[in-house]
Amino acid sequence: MMNILNIEHVSKIFGEKVVFDDVSYGIHDGDKIGIIGINGTGKTTILKMIAGLEEPDEGQVITQNGLRITYLPQTPEFPEGATILNYVADGKINKDWSTDSEAKNVLNKLGIFNHEDEISKLSGGQKKRVALARTLVNPADVLILDEPTNHIDNEMAAWLEDYLIRFKGVVVMVTHDRYFLDRVTNKIMEISHGKLYAYDTNYSKFLEMKAQREEMELASQRKRQSILRMELEWAKRGCQARSTKQKARLDRLEDLKNSTGVVRDQNVELDSVETRMGKKTIELNHISKSYGDKKVVDDFEYIVLRNQRLGIIGPNGCGKSTLIKMIAGVLEPDQGEIELGDTIKIGYFAQEVPDMDDNRRVIDYIRDEAEYIPTRDGKISASQMLERFLFDSAMQYTPIAKLSGGEKRRLYLLKVLMSAPNVLLLDEPSNDLDIPTLTILEDYLDTFAGIVIAVSHDRYFLDNVVDRIFAFEGEGHLVQYEGGYTDYLEAFQRKNSGDAAVVSMQKEDEDKKKSSQKDWKQGRQEKLKFSYKEQREYETIDDDIAALEKKIESLDADMMANATNSLKLRQIMEEKEAAEQELEEKMDRWVYLNDLAERIEAEKSGS
Repeated sequence: MMNILNIEHVSKIFGEKVVFDDVSYGIHDGDKIGIIGINGTGKTTILKMIAGLEEPDEGQVITQNGLRITYLPQTPEFPEGATILNYVADGKINKDWSTDSEAKNVLNKLGIFNHEDEISKLSGGQKKRVALARTLVNPADVLILDEPTNHIDNEMAAWLEDYLIRFKGVVVMVTHDRYFLDRVTNKIMEISHGKLYAYDTNYSKFLEMKAQREEMELASQRKRQSILRMELEWAKRGCQARSTKQKARLDRLEDLKNSTGVVRDQNVELDSVETRMGKKTIELNHISKSYGDKKVVDDFEYIVLRNQRLGIIGPNGCGKSTLIKMIAGVLEPDQGEIELGDTIKIGYFAQEVPDMDDNRRVIDYIRDEAEYIPTRDGKISASQMLERFLFDSAMQYTPIAKLSGGEKRRLYLLKVLMSAPNVLLLDEPSNDLDIPTLTILEDYLDTFAGIVIAVSHDRYFLDNVVDRIFAFEGEGHLVQYEGGYTDYLEAFQRKNSGDAAVVSMQKEDEDKKKSSQKDWKQGRQEKLKFSYKEQREYETIDDDIAALEKKIESLDADMMANATNSLKLRQIMEEKEAAEQELEEKMDRWVYLNDLAERIEAEKSGS
């Protein structure tokens, strides 16, 4: 297939940093490419070079004649005084009678409804969505998108996914949304240490292929080191290097000594910083908040449990950030009150990075918070923590002005963690953080000894981190769902499926939950009991789990026996994945049923 765009032997240096070192890559029709790499590796730079907005120091980017390219920058800029509709409609090259209608439709899908407003009056997130709308109405051959999923909620993300899947041209994008990458892309371009690595697959398969590539590289390195040891032993025997053969061996030894080993991407390493938490945590007592006639939080009450992981979701502008700002003490509720326990120490990671003094050095910004912090393994200095956050010794003494947007956000996250909180409030934590940082942050939160409350539209992040979701449904009204985002979505769809029996059962369960929660808070108890279906399930679930575990064990043996039969192996692996998924669901259900049984027993004992 013929390439429509070629990156040929491109090199790019910023100051002393080599961003690209003689890289080449070909893009052809139908490519949906996701670009992955740690912040500061050059993801935005390569997008700009493909768009023709930045020149390489060496090499060239060659595009097919007449190729139409549209670029969405990470931080768009707008003409002074421009209105929303005019700006979006002007993005279309060949305007006609349908342009305004098309522009309005895309804007509505992205949650922008006041089409005649001036862009200057919009928030940063709204401006990004206006720029995205302008990009999408332009019938380009190549769409270049820098963080298109920032500032859009889950419903918009799903719409954009479908739009890009159906889009006939080429898509090249940088995004941290891993579910989005999985659904939209058919190629992954990884940037690592000045090189490009191409994978003809989506994100999930890329992770497997990258692990295989790194293992092969490590195997090659181990072989090289083995040869080096052998050659060193030979050299120690005192050869004189007189013959051509001996000279060749010494040259080879020198090459082996000078050659670089496998350069692997660093990962952000996080150690859980712990601060003791007492019995009283965070109590939200009938809080309400309005802006003008719009009620964003309406009579919400909740007691946060110790070590709980809560996710807050909902459409843009519904009140998610307002709620988390009230918990952080940045805003006051109009009615009700928020009580914090004496030992509660909040770390608030805001959606917007607070102003940083660009002239200040990176290490001084962190030292302002703390010189040392306590962890499980003893004290760690500010400098050591910066190293763990991929700020090497050279970067620590550079001015903040030299950092990329993503690097500034990573630095800000570190400052929040350096305050040693036991409650983390995260407002859109995945905005502008690269995927490697997000992955390690998720691992950190998994072991974090405290409460996590996250506002997020990142479905993957929510599935990995939270165990309960509050969804804004209706004006200011929050509805509770158990589990992560996928659990919420399934429950929400069941609730709204129109199936009367399902809706009735859901309502019964919801009423039961509300009733038990209200009783727990107010001390008025109603009798707890199993439903008939729950009683039957409780009696058989241990046997069901044992049977599934035995089945998985048997499938593992089948995999070993069929290791050389790729077709049979694939079938067994699919069956094993299904069994593991079923086991995970059964285990979650077991926890719920046993918890309910214990509460029923405790109620009987107390009565």
